[in-house]
Amino acid sequence: MYQYDQYDQKIVDERVQQFRDQTRRYLAGELPEEEFRPLRLQNGLYVQRHAPMLRVAVPYGLLSSAQVRVLAKIARDYDKGYAHISTRQNVQFNWPKLEDVPDILAELAKVQMHAIQTSGNCLRNTTSDQFAGVARDELVDPRPWCEIIRQWTTLHPEFAYLPRKFKIAVNGAQQDRAAIEVHDIGLEVVKDSAGQTAFQVIIGGGLGRTPIVGSLIKENLPWQHLLSYLEAVLRVYNRLGRRDNKYKARIKILVKALTPEVFAERVDAEWAHLKDGPLTLTEAEVERVAQHFIDPDYKVLADEDFSALDAQYPDFAQWRSRNVMLHKKPGYAALTLSLKTNTRAPGDVTHEQLDAIAGLADRYSFGEVRNSHNQNMILADVEQAQLLTLWQELKALELATPNIGLLTNIICCPGGDYCSLANAKSIPVAQAIQQRFDDLDYLFDIGDLDLNISGCMNACGHHHVGHIGILGVDKKGAEFYQVCLGGNSERNASLGDILGPSFAQDEMPEVISKIIQVYLDQRIEEERFIDTYRRIGIDPFKERVYAADH
Repeated sequence: MYQYDQYDQKIVDERVQQFRDQTRRYLAGELPEEEFRPLRLQNGLYVQRHAPMLRVAVPYGLLSSAQVRVLAKIARDYDKGYAHISTRQNVQFNWPKLEDVPDILAELAKVQMHAIQTSGNCLRNTTSDQFAGVARDELVDPRPWCEIIRQWTTLHPEFAYLPRKFKIAVNGAQQDRAAIEVHDIGLEVVKDSAGQTAFQVIIGGGLGRTPIVGSLIKENLPWQHLLSYLEAVLRVYNRLGRRDNKYKARIKILVKALTPEVFAERVDAEWAHLKDGPLTLTEAEVERVAQHFIDPDYKVLADEDFSALDAQYPDFAQWRSRNVMLHKKPGYAALTLSLKTNTRAPGDVTHEQLDAIAGLADRYSFGEVRNSHNQNMILADVEQAQLLTLWQELKALELATPNIGLLTNIICCPGGDYCSLANAKSIPVAQAIQQRFDDLDYLFDIGDLDLNISGCMNACGHHHVGHIGILGVDKKGAEFYQVCLGGNSERNASLGDILGPSFAQDEMPEVISKIIQVYLDQRIEEERFIDTYRRIGIDPFKERVYAADH
């Protein structure tokens, strides 16, 4: 993984000292709230419903075991004993005291971490495939390109105050696990007809109040011009994006207003001034960054035959079928640690678990951990021969729920329990659904299904692109929940259709049960929920859910 050089470390250390003094002056009454607000946002600090929330940057979801141990220490010493994995692969702490935040940032800086640009109207964390570099279906490793983008975007003076926040995602595999079509910029790393690395550039995707699937703006952009083209995109947005209405300020609104074709013309006109200039990437620069992502010291192994173990340990077979992924190297596996149980909010991980995960990473996975935008954690380089032993350790840590890709692997924002913007609570709904579908045999029969929950229209839970999406709404001061069906965040992304009138919180488990029953009644052989929905449409679901006995 990427290691800071002296310049990186100096930037982060100086930022800690700056914010320490800014916080001191604010607490002493020397710095007004309106001046302190943009300063704290630039350091990832929000004011939530009950306490500040600190969002820690985890570039493209990659962590060392040493960094995970520091996150555990922060959760233990400065928070309420847990951390939260966000849908941008970052880590959030929900209960730090404002006066402690400079000390937390200092702890992070010791292990090359920070909270810079995790909030505010700037270029946010660049995200990617949680299996980057190890996936068997990968065409190009996206991590070096993510790092190049990170270095370009960090404290970029021209883009420190954009019309609104800005998010980039990069994918290099056949399957899109980075949801690139619903980002401000989505980049698909491909090989062109000459076998050279190039980029498909998708612009104007996003969720929130106006969900939009992005448009392909540039095909086969040569790798040398990646940064100059992105700079042109950001310049056009910075100049033409709306600043009079924050709900209409995202780049997706600009692309829609101009049309993708006209927006592409504007970008090309701006790019003409930048192409072949100082931002042009060289082979030496790409190689310098790529050297941080070379393969670890893999052994020469063969794939294991698990048939005997599967027969002896059926629970192990279930876990392996859902949580373990094919690895590019024979004899290795990438596996997902499920942070989705009935006992915690989706995406929460305790300080004890974090410490244990760091130890497991050192013993089993070359000291590396990843976060996924599905709010889970990953050990990416485990020898297949060690899977049974590791599974037994994960079970003891409550990290081995075999539900990856299943209904109870819920993406869920913090909702009204924490967020001051939320219209309704998200976590109780997620837990009630998890409890209703606590039968693993039934979950496995249902099969692949994404269920996402957001507490408000900001869509931090990505409800628009869940196969089943749930949105918290305010109904004359009461919390209700709107359901949509047919969303999808992977390749050929789609936005869900609203089912109909909203439901009270206690109705939600039964509503989801009825939706699932329609699917089971209507599916053909091994057809997935999303495919059945696309085939039969919304009406059968609407008829069942809103039947007279509702």
